[in-house]
Amino acid sequence: MANFINHSASVDWKPVAEVMPKWGYSTMGLDPETTVRASGREFRASPKSAREVCSAIKGMRLDDAKDFLQQVTEKRKAVPLRRHKKKVPHRHGLEKFYAGRYPVGAAQKVLEVLENAEANALYKGLDVENLRVVHVSAYPGMKIKRYIPRAFGRTTPRFETLCHIEIVLEQRGAT
Repeated sequence: MANFINHSASVDWKPVAEVMPKWGYSTMGLDPETTVRASGREFRASPKSAREVCSAIKGMRLDDAKDFLQQVTEKRKAVPLRRHKKKVPHRHGLEKFYAGRYPVGAAQKVLEVLENAEANALYKGLDVENLRVVHVSAYPGMKIKRYIPRAFGRTTPRFETLCHIEIVLEQRGAT
């Protein structure tokens, strides 16, 4: 028997397979025995700052990445900026880069997806202590288009770009 979901009050019933999203992941060829993936779609976070947060946690162990993101949300540790860093001030504690910011909203969203990936790893039976972030990416999603009315019959666009975030964790040997 097929599973059906009713999305409206009308009689239009659709199978679950037709309602599910059709997006994939940007990584291919991963070993399903040692890797887990998680994805967050259409987050209300800046894609530019989410990209910087993602590049900061790539290669970290799971515990270190969660601790780093927690410190960013508390504004105790800055995220180094590799792009878009003109006129951005120096921040204390950055080692290889001089410019940094505290993108709290993007860090919270990346932390949310990271915790989902950790839950997926627990469900798969992987060792959470030996997980490492091997792939993390953020890229722009759809735009929310709004307009502000101005004087003399004009309008000003106020668009908001949403963000997609993907994380892949891999279990490595005990180090």
